[in-house]
Amino acid sequence: MSKMFSNADMQNLCKDLEKHSRIDQQLYQKFHINRGLRKSDGTGVLAGITNICNVHGYVVNEGEVEAIPGELIYRGYDIYDLVHNAEKENRYGYEETAYLLLFGKLPTNDQLEAFQQHLSIQRALPSGFVVDMMMKAPSKNIMNKLARSILSLYSYYDADCESTSLEDEMRTAVSLIAKMPIMMVNAYQVKRRHFDNQTLYMHPLRPEEKTAETILSMLRPDRQYTREEAQLLDCLLMLHAEHGGGNNSTFTCRVLTSSGTDAYSAYSSAVCALKGPKHGGANIKVSAMLEDFKANVKHWDNEGEVADHIRKVLRKEAGDGSGLIYGMGHAVYTLSDPRAVILKRKAFKLAEGKEIEAEFHLLDTIERLTPVIMKEEKGTEKTFCANVDMYSGLVYRMLQIPEDLYTPLFAVSRMAGWSAHRMEELMTGGRIIRPAYKAIPKKKKYIPISER
Repeated sequence: MSKMFSNADMQNLCKDLEKHSRIDQQLYQKFHINRGLRKSDGTGVLAGITNICNVHGYVVNEGEVEAIPGELIYRGYDIYDLVHNAEKENRYGYEETAYLLLFGKLPTNDQLEAFQQHLSIQRALPSGFVVDMMMKAPSKNIMNKLARSILSLYSYYDADCESTSLEDEMRTAVSLIAKMPIMMVNAYQVKRRHFDNQTLYMHPLRPEEKTAETILSMLRPDRQYTREEAQLLDCLLMLHAEHGGGNNSTFTCRVLTSSGTDAYSAYSSAVCALKGPKHGGANIKVSAMLEDFKANVKHWDNEGEVADHIRKVLRKEAGDGSGLIYGMGHAVYTLSDPRAVILKRKAFKLAEGKEIEAEFHLLDTIERLTPVIMKEEKGTEKTFCANVDMYSGLVYRMLQIPEDLYTPLFAVSRMAGWSAHRMEELMTGGRIIRPAYKAIPKKKKYIPISER
């Protein structure tokens, strides 16, 4: 009769693992290890060179980090300029942004129109894909389903999916940028039907709709949305499209690319990395934190009451017990996150005069008070600011987008950036990415199994 581990056996084995895996934290300093590829001052270890994006939030002056207003530069163009000109010309900007990231230059009118038409044609999923990959295997987590769906697309095409020629890579990248919104919405609709017992809506594609319009149109039962709503979502897609080669999901994509693996495997891995609550899942944490403040602060406009609750959260007496104010702080940005600045302005414009405006002001109060209280409570002198997650969840809610899709929307947008970085790695990387780890175990004499 076969034996299986009982729950008690598994618990004891895990305790053994913890005992044999524990590492003295002082060893990181002793051996000069940059944990998380981060230096002691919080700045990142340089692992490569890129032409795609510059995330600038501080300068190093005489060996000391000095805070500056944050900058986000796509292929040399400031994100403020890209967003501002799309607003000024009353048009959508995500497709232009994706084109810029992929091809390295801003498109002409004709080039942009051709790119938009190509995306429209590429949106359709392969025959039977939704039934076989989504309806027959629904997932409670849309990010999980997105990752699996990207991997599955590999087997639906006659082309050589192992080819890493630039032309084949570009075809795959554009195809996925087009299909990601459709896979996301379909996975969500199936999830609603299977797990939430809600009505499933599967709308036909509208060729004339841009990416942001397509998402709202496919998501809403009546397919109705305003241009203001679509342009706000379009702005979010622009802001999330790229963020340098060092962020976790993009670096993951580049690591897999450096091994020579296929595009679908590399992009799927990036989705899996983005799924983590320390990365793309952070906006959901902000939403949960806001609900906690709403429930425990009686008067939202009373800064004293808000401050008291911030202190309780920092002391791990409230919130989720982590001691973190979600939406505050960033690995690079110090004085400001340009994405948060842009999104906050747009969020207020949409919230003004509506019931949700009170929640916007509550978030604003948390943003203003947290650095001061953090200094009082922790004694930290570090300059930090609100990041894009502080307001993105509120904006998604104003757009009637369910929480299940907060992080998947991030992935839909970031596919453009991942694609650009994968192709740059293929063209310029040349070496498999393989950092070293310091091994510390001492040699042990083997013990025969009968003597253990």
